[in-house]
Amino acid sequence: MNQQSPQTTSFFASRAAWITALLVILLLGLAIRLYDLTDLPLDYHPTRQLLSALKARGMYYQTLRGVSMELRDIAIQQWKTRASVEPAFIERLVALTYRWTGEELWVPRLYSSMFWMTGAVFLFLLAREITSVDGALASTAIYLFLPYGIIASRSFQPDPLMVMSIIIFWWAVYNWSLTLNPSPREALPKGAGRGAGVRAWTFAILAGLFGGFAIYIKFVAAFFVIGGGLGAALGRESIRETLRRPQVYAMSVLGILPGAAYLIYGIWIAGFLGQQFEGRFIPAMLLSPNYYLGWVAMLNLVIGSGVLTCAFIGSFFFEKEKLRFMLGLWSAYALFGIYFNYHISSHDYYSLPLIPIVALSIAPLAEMILARLKTSVAGKSAVTVILLFGIFASLWDTRTGMKSVDYRPEAAMWAEIGKTVGVNNVAGLTPDYGSRLSYWGWKDLTAWPSSGDLTYHADLRGAQPEFDKQFEKLALMRVLFLVTDFDELDSQPLLKERLLQYPVFAEGDGYVIHDLGN
Repeated sequence: MNQQSPQTTSFFASRAAWITALLVILLLGLAIRLYDLTDLPLDYHPTRQLLSALKARGMYYQTLRGVSMELRDIAIQQWKTRASVEPAFIERLVALTYRWTGEELWVPRLYSSMFWMTGAVFLFLLAREITSVDGALASTAIYLFLPYGIIASRSFQPDPLMVMSIIIFWWAVYNWSLTLNPSPREALPKGAGRGAGVRAWTFAILAGLFGGFAIYIKFVAAFFVIGGGLGAALGRESIRETLRRPQVYAMSVLGILPGAAYLIYGIWIAGFLGQQFEGRFIPAMLLSPNYYLGWVAMLNLVIGSGVLTCAFIGSFFFEKEKLRFMLGLWSAYALFGIYFNYHISSHDYYSLPLIPIVALSIAPLAEMILARLKTSVAGKSAVTVILLFGIFASLWDTRTGMKSVDYRPEAAMWAEIGKTVGVNNVAGLTPDYGSRLSYWGWKDLTAWPSSGDLTYHADLRGAQPEFDKQFEKLALMRVLFLVTDFDELDSQPLLKERLLQYPVFAEGDGYVIHDLGN
């Protein structure tokens, strides 16, 4: 921790002032995430959210009493036939909570929001270690108020929990690194002489537990855990010296065991992970400009070019040891993006762990700017007003976006479609591969691939499948063909032309069902 006292160096006049500022930031961050809490989870990657929703419902119905056996069997079947890559930790937590709340989709949204808010607290603690209170408050605000982060942190998927665990790992491993070779500008807590060993082991164990938990929740966290660990350790001493420390091996064992156990079980015992890691790295994409342009587009969406530029500039103001730690984080993201080259350039949520990295990188820049203004009462007042205006303007814009779309009526539409198709086998071109029909209509379908899926498989295999063979395989073995995604249908003229050859079985507001059996 810096020797300088926050009371004497902070932009704020007293400890109470910056604590108040932190509480305001946290309360505003929580408030915006609780807004429109009960809307359906269709605002952000609904395919992934509905996958978790179907699993949680199946787990809940497995123990639910007083429900028909038909619905119970359908719910369990929909859960167990869904693909599994990550452990269903958050789904089981939600299913357990359903016992008290009933099946309410705001429950996982609340959990994810609380995970993200917990990450904000530890991000503040970490940023205060590497900069100051001023820089930490700026980092926390960036982390909580980025528009993309607000929406993503409410989603029913493991990513918010993973990001929280990664941040806690960074905080713990950085504090562990402070016990190695503290610089003259840093002071350990009282009793560090005799308690340094206890402190080192305490933070090492915490780092191992949360690093291992992050990797267990989602394997991709390994990039950010390893990058943060190496950056923290090598910022203080050489790799040879680091490898002599027993805490390193304790952290490694704790970090590896949970994920390795799940991997062994999923691949060699249960067998459900056998093909889940294919198609992650496409070597040919490294030579394609579209890969890099797509990656930049995702960065603009998730972070924004202005904030990202400030993060790059802020990185130059870190001291030597802290710069190495930040380089470890940035290098981890870069290697992660190279390995998952298709997903990093086409799936925005793959850049979600970049948000805390960017927030930390901006801290020294914010610290330097606020330090220039702290001596002027007029300057402090003006800056405070400007910052509050900026925060409220950003939050209001995000709130307006949430308010502009109400997904609740979709539940009734999909329930109507489920009743209309009845017991018939169905193929379909719908959003989310038919997950909306599965969840609200209690009916599974065989999903026709989107144009993006066709392009992806063409990149992997070098050629697209022949349309007639694909239609015969996916559609003609079914009785009905449901269309709700008409924009996607327009982008596939061969499919549109073929479906016009079949009579309409039923249609309504937002959907058409063709009779393939006629």
